[in-house]
Amino acid sequence: MPIRPRHLILSMLLTLPLWGLTVHAQQTTGLQQRMSDSEFKAAGLDKLSPQELANLDSWLSTHGKVTTKMVDASGKPVFYAGKAKRSKIDAHIVGHFDGWHGQDQFTLDNGQVWKQVSSDAPSCMSATNPAVKVKPSLMGTWLMYVEGCNGDVHVERTH
Repeated sequence: MPIRPRHLILSMLLTLPLWGLTVHAQQTTGLQQRMSDSEFKAAGLDKLSPQELANLDSWLSTHGKVTTKMVDASGKPVFYAGKAKRSKIDAHIVGHFDGWHGQDQFTLDNGQVWKQVSSDAPSCMSATNPAVKVKPSLMGTWLMYVEGCNGDVHVERTH
């Protein structure tokens, strides 16, 4: 009996979800497989029962990875809620500003440090301690306006 294209497509559609489960299972390895023995013991995870470890692995697989780049004065990570209102920052650059050069870092008089992340740079005048405005932009990004510049650049906070 010849195989009809319709039957072939139907069988492929039925096996596709099973293939997806196999790929997902390969990507979700437990903590014990992802960590070295010394890391696993240093974290105290060797004290968990197999069921407790399975529960922890399950919880971790359902929660996204969080990366923090900012810390407060005591060195603890600072997390911003996704829906928290971000507001404009008015400050001054500490020291001499000589325009944008690509990956410059700027320390503000409020203690924050911002780094230029966009390559498109407006023309600027040199200044000492110029006023700046850092404003929220789309998709969680920030724009820095420096007094005496003809535009803004995208920046990210490093400290």
